[in-house]
Amino acid sequence: MIDKSDFCVAVNDSNAAVFVNGKICKDPKTVTAEDFFFAGLNKPGDTSNAVGSKVTPVNVNQLPGLNTLGVSLVRIDYAPYGLNPPHTHPRATEILVVVEGTLYFNTGKTNAVAFAGLSSQNPGVITVAKAVFGSYPPISRDVLTKAFQTLEANS
Repeated sequence: MIDKSDFCVAVNDSNAAVFVNGKICKDPKTVTAEDFFFAGLNKPGDTSNAVGSKVTPVNVNQLPGLNTLGVSLVRIDYAPYGLNPPHTHPRATEILVVVEGTLYFNTGKTNAVAFAGLSSQNPGVITVAKAVFGSYPPISRDVLTKAFQTLEANS
């Protein structure tokens, strides 16, 4: 028998009594096996997009049973020459394992698949290009030119 005081399944219910680690805890009497199950990691993601990759996250938002456990994971599918844009996780470290194909802008002629484990139930993601070039208000061209040390700054 599982001691139901050992976990805090996340629930979107503002009337729930306990709030832990950014999520409200489900009443332990209503916890089910479904709170600890995610279907879909065995299915390839749709890579027909501009970057040629698809990230399938499994964090506390998809799997409420991860609440307070400090872990999450993702499946990343790559089309040939696809990439996962440069990014950072502000609340986690990451380890990546390639299980099919090769990575380095996936120069192979086949698809690639990787799984990553993250050290947070809710790692967050900041995509570098969006943060730098999509910021509002925008970062001035002079600052970007100097920061990235492009030829304009050196001429």
